[in-house]
Amino acid sequence: MPETAVTLRNATGLHARPAKIFAKAAAAWPADVVVVKDGREVNAKSVLSVLTLDCHRGDEILIRTSGEDADAALSDLVALVEAGLGESNADSDA
Repeated sequence: MPETAVTLRNATGLHARPAKIFAKAAAAWPADVVVVKDGREVNAKSVLSVLTLDCHRGDEILIRTSGEDADAALSDLVALVEAGLGESNADSDA
């Protein structure tokens, strides 16, 4: 199972709109995708599940994938987080 830890750089973390963007991107892949924060693991394809992790700017999350296209899905999702999840106020120094 490929996995990568990433730090949230966008101002709002994984709340509302960024969580929806992340979950939609995860759902576009046939791979199973989970997000882990502080030992809690949730289905990354569910916006509500992602929101329950209470992820803020500067938090580190682990993205884990398995199954078909797992490596490509992981690469895509890590790039999305590193790019600020569509928020223009993402700060790479956070």
